[in-house]
Amino acid sequence: MVTKSLPVAKALNEALRAALEADPKVLLMGEDIGKLGGVFRVTDGLQKDFGESRVMDSPLAESGIVGTAIGLALRGYRPVVEIQFDGFVFPAYDQIVTQLAKMHARSQGKVRLPVVIRIPYGGGIGAVEHHSESPEALFAHVAGLRIVSPSTSSDAYWMLRQAIQSDDPVIFFEPKRRYWDKGELDAEAVPGELHKARVARAGTDLTLAAYGPMVKVCLQAAVAAEEEDRSIEVLDLRSMSPIDFDTIQTSVEKTGRLVVVHEAPVFYGSGAEIAARITERSFHHLEAPVLRVGGYHAPYPPARLEEEYLPGLDRVLDAVDRSLAY
Repeated sequence: MVTKSLPVAKALNEALRAALEADPKVLLMGEDIGKLGGVFRVTDGLQKDFGESRVMDSPLAESGIVGTAIGLALRGYRPVVEIQFDGFVFPAYDQIVTQLAKMHARSQGKVRLPVVIRIPYGGGIGAVEHHSESPEALFAHVAGLRIVSPSTSSDAYWMLRQAIQSDDPVIFFEPKRRYWDKGELDAEAVPGELHKARVARAGTDLTLAAYGPMVKVCLQAAVAAEEEDRSIEVLDLRSMSPIDFDTIQTSVEKTGRLVVVHEAPVFYGSGAEIAARITERSFHHLEAPVLRVGGYHAPYPPARLEEEYLPGLDRVLDAVDRSLAY
């Protein structure tokens, strides 16, 4: 096993490079992804090495980017498009939910659209309005889309490779405040299933389930709880559609308690679906109600207030305390 330590952004870059090398039908499109290398430098150097016909700078037109990707996929290509920031995806929402997500069903299985839409999402970088959204639940609600989010360099690499190889459309949410977090990557390892949750830390007293940017916070909470002799299991869900309920159920039936954590607002968030489903499946194993920790049901605030909005260590530990108090 040959591993190397690199940031999440660099792992994504290497995944895109490997995909471009492996398949001439893979194309990249997006605003400023070519010469600039993307605002987060995820596509740095790829246009120079693969040319403007495969790594294409697009106009500022998200609906046009996704619409063009659909057309390319219909002609046999595997387009990977970047939405520069989460809040910019909404002009393309109609193309995604009425065309991209529906084509397979509309054609009775005859047409597949292997399109990957990369979206940097979430807060924590001190950005201006429309640059710190968490819209994953809006897309997870739509049948026909796969929704995933990595939290480590290894998952960033392997999950993006798997998403590009998928014959179904994938919304690939990249936690932007984790772009510079380093982790180990073995580029020759056999990856796990794309939608399989993983146990990031084993425990016996309570389960914390999270994905993307909040996995790190939950791991920090587990370390802090250990100082009070509390054993917290942390699940990295990795996928928001489909959700690996079996792994969550197995963990909850061991610990008896579940707290679901995400940056997105709690109201109608993905944590609500997990809470309802686990309550149905594991009611007699639960020692406390399933609790949720997330953002507030309010527009994302200005940068100087975002630390009050984002669920941090204290709010996660408060939920742990409330659950264990039952």
